[in-house]
Amino acid sequence: MSNANVLNWKKEKVGTIELDPTVFAVEVKTEVLHEVTKWQLASRRSGTHAIKTRAFVSGGGKKPFKQKGTGNARQGTSRSPLMPGGAKLFGPIPKSYAYALPKKVRKLGLKMALSHLQKEGKLFIVSDMTSEGKTKELAARLKNFGVAKAVLVDAATNAGFKRAADNLPKYKYQSTAGINVFDLLKYDAAVLTKSSVAAIVEKLNAE
Repeated sequence: MSNANVLNWKKEKVGTIELDPTVFAVEVKTEVLHEVTKWQLASRRSGTHAIKTRAFVSGGGKKPFKQKGTGNARQGTSRSPLMPGGAKLFGPIPKSYAYALPKKVRKLGLKMALSHLQKEGKLFIVSDMTSEGKTKELAARLKNFGVAKAVLVDAATNAGFKRAADNLPKYKYQSTAGINVFDLLKYDAAVLTKSSVAAIVEKLNAE
């Protein structure tokens, strides 16, 4: 196991912690990270796009014009796709874009994302994440810490810290239950609490 420094919010060393190499020192494969990210984004798609078929177009109860004598092709309803304002054919309908991805692959992707940040020196461990809920104070604290954009992870959600962090668009605060590959790669840095490290290792090494 390798040791990592535990810091306070002034970036001063206040202790050390052992990092499990099966989580924080895994060989990074871009194809796995790509597959997990693609799965995440597909699952997030709402899939509510829809066209109006004949069932949803208003009108159509009356024949638009008589059958013969007009010189036009016969029409039985104004809902026909051939009529102006009528139905549409072969357009998108509501559907789910989600698909199954093996749990082992999902866990491996998260281990690789954490290992990538650790290797690049963009993974920081702090003693705690507490706040009185003031956004200005938290923004100044993060700026002094030296991370312009990051995922902030704690073992359990602190209400005051969450209230302050929700107003900062370049930071995302979440518990270990919500940690994911897309956010880790998007924000390109992670700040974990000492307690969250153990929770992450337990989560990713559980059968």
